[in-house]
Amino acid sequence: MKYMKTTDVLIIGAGLSGLATAYYLQKEGLDTTIIEARNRLGGRIHTLRNEGEPPIEMGATWLGRKHRHLTALLKELDIGIYEQYMGDRGFYEPMSTSPPQLVTLPPNEEPSYRIDGGSGRLVQSLADHLAQGTIITGETVQSIRKDDNQLLAETGSNSYRADIIVSTLPPKLLSTLKFTPSLPDPLRNTASRTHTWMAESIKVALTFDEPFWRQPTSSGTIFSNVGPVDEMYDHSSDSQNCFALKGFMDGAFHSVSREDRKKRLLEQLNRFYGDKADDYNAYHETVWREEPHTYAAYDEPVIPHQLNGSPVFQEPIFNGRLILAGSETATAFPGYMDGAVESAQTAVGRLRPMLP
Repeated sequence: MKYMKTTDVLIIGAGLSGLATAYYLQKEGLDTTIIEARNRLGGRIHTLRNEGEPPIEMGATWLGRKHRHLTALLKELDIGIYEQYMGDRGFYEPMSTSPPQLVTLPPNEEPSYRIDGGSGRLVQSLADHLAQGTIITGETVQSIRKDDNQLLAETGSNSYRADIIVSTLPPKLLSTLKFTPSLPDPLRNTASRTHTWMAESIKVALTFDEPFWRQPTSSGTIFSNVGPVDEMYDHSSDSQNCFALKGFMDGAFHSVSREDRKKRLLEQLNRFYGDKADDYNAYHETVWREEPHTYAAYDEPVIPHQLNGSPVFQEPIFNGRLILAGSETATAFPGYMDGAVESAQTAVGRLRPMLP
């Protein structure tokens, strides 16, 4: 039986943008409700946790010091960061007819960092700060209708009435919702051609008992023009007691089986490490194209970050009562975790004048 819930602000999506938006609004004393289609939190932050393994990031992983919105939030939540281990050397595989080359890596003046305990720690910390009952999982918003001075959102099982709705869906996924009245044509056209960061990505990881790649004649850093993995990095825990390699597999391999992807990955790593690569403990992968709440097919080819941060995402909809947030809408570092936090802060600033 359907029920109706009324809230000041309804947030669609419990990824980083949605959780951060609710976190900031709760500090201002506002009642918020988050609806998440998945049965887990985090969206494109997806940290796998298994005993004896480091936290394995199947989604967003890295940040830099220039990501000031994210670093400020981490500091506020008392969550540390640590530098990504690269080593002094890396493997470069220019072509299939030449063996991999071990090359000296240039000094990195802007190193990448990872979040202590995994990116999922940020997600959980934000969720822990929210009032009980704020987050509803396993419900997919199907429609949004403007009703006088409020908005009505319908899922398959329930209805939600709110003064403001903040959608943190990737803009491309707005086409999966029915809007009454329809969204403005410029917004619909732009959203349909906006790239969703990581939507075509395949992330793969292997865990090991020992970091055999941390030898003077080896490296856990791989750049390959041959593939199927284009890039791979040391993904061990900061405590250095659990070890892993994680990489990005060419998205074209979404069409083959999991076993075939694993087989091709091991064949590639054998070119770098010999049979040591076969002595792994566990194989993990996430094919983001198979995630319906992340990926939607495009009508035409798009390039990475296409139309991310477009000004059209900041324009008022339904008299300003529907606000678009989410990383791709951010004006700073769209598509990254920092953009997700910036978009949450921008959304809060835009909706504040609309509330009593």
